[in-house]
Amino acid sequence: MLTDRPGLIDQVRDRFAHVEACPFTGPRIFFENAGGALTLKSVVQTSADFAGYPDNQGRDNPASRALMAAIAKGKADARLLFNAPEGQVFVGESGTEVLFRLVRTAALGAAEGGTMLGSTLEHPASRSAMARWAEVTGRPHLLAHHDDASGTVGLDAYLPHITSDLRVATIVQTSPVTGIGVDIVPIIRAIRERAPDCFIVVDGIQHASHGAIDIAAYDIDGYAVSPYKLFSRHGYGIGWASDRLTACPKETVIGGAPSNWEQGTRDAGSYATFSDVVAYFDWLGSQFTDSGDARKRVEAAAAAIHAHEQRLIDAMMHGTGNQAGLADIPGVSVIAGVDNPAREGVVSLTLDRMEPEALVRFLNAHGVRTHIRLNDHYCGNILGPLGLEACVRVSISHYNTEAEVRSFLAAMTAAATG
Repeated sequence: MLTDRPGLIDQVRDRFAHVEACPFTGPRIFFENAGGALTLKSVVQTSADFAGYPDNQGRDNPASRALMAAIAKGKADARLLFNAPEGQVFVGESGTEVLFRLVRTAALGAAEGGTMLGSTLEHPASRSAMARWAEVTGRPHLLAHHDDASGTVGLDAYLPHITSDLRVATIVQTSPVTGIGVDIVPIIRAIRERAPDCFIVVDGIQHASHGAIDIAAYDIDGYAVSPYKLFSRHGYGIGWASDRLTACPKETVIGGAPSNWEQGTRDAGSYATFSDVVAYFDWLGSQFTDSGDARKRVEAAAAAIHAHEQRLIDAMMHGTGNQAGLADIPGVSVIAGVDNPAREGVVSLTLDRMEPEALVRFLNAHGVRTHIRLNDHYCGNILGPLGLEACVRVSISHYNTEAEVRSFLAAMTAAATG
């Protein structure tokens, strides 16, 4: 855990902007990380620098070459973080847009006929893309149903739909509503055994800041992250596509490189700020390993992040010091259960005596930033089957502390006992 090393959590927090206070409202605890993580200070500076550069890519001058070098470095750094030595890395306008593009390319590039398969656990980014392009290509869009109690979807739910004519499959790695991860490798293996030519696209948007990414071990064709949830900024998404998917026809300018996924001139600052994220993982990992291998340092950082967050989640559920946890606060219900080992950074809950909207306001008044999730087109797939119109999402990151969890629990106790 980060706090096991003297001074490390302070060093971590010092690298992020607005850790302890909102620039608009003042001091607060930030437990709304699933809606967008805090931003590295280096990202803020890099964004400002690159926004001011007047030169463009592809010109014969040092400034232009510097921009192109930043793009090349950003792609190489993304490969390092993703463990993706092959395939193509590209920037899109958002993680959602990247998922749409990956799914569209797969659906149009796959052999005719067959089926497309997703799950009811998915965010509408991938589920809507699949529905759209299944309709366009005249294929059934099949859905593996998630388990309400565990908050995840397993191989058993996918298996009945995995047939030899499966053309495109999507898997969400972690639900942004339940906060529960999906064991994606057995699902991928089953698809490869029965439908080896199926294109497989993974939504890693919620997972990326909480656990390791290992594309080389997944045997997939597409992966997407949203950098604003991974300590960078809004305004772009990062995608990875296999060589096989990249070879499919896709939108590009006439005469352009067929391997190019990007349209027009890209923001070099997007790539540069993603390099800042990878540099942060490298630095954090160096606090836990002496390895000279950058990938080993990234893996060490991911492991430390996961362990720290799991301890925070345990404290949130079962208490810390003399402060009761959510499991013992009267009237609190936790979606997907209190003790769920697959949970990654998110606790979605309800309180019997207070509506979710009122609870979010109450927590705000007590200095804790959370968020309401509604039974709408974003979260209805999870909340509807549970009979809930809304819930409160409490989402942590590795720069949060046990003291912040204790303050949150005190506020929840006050809300529950009035």
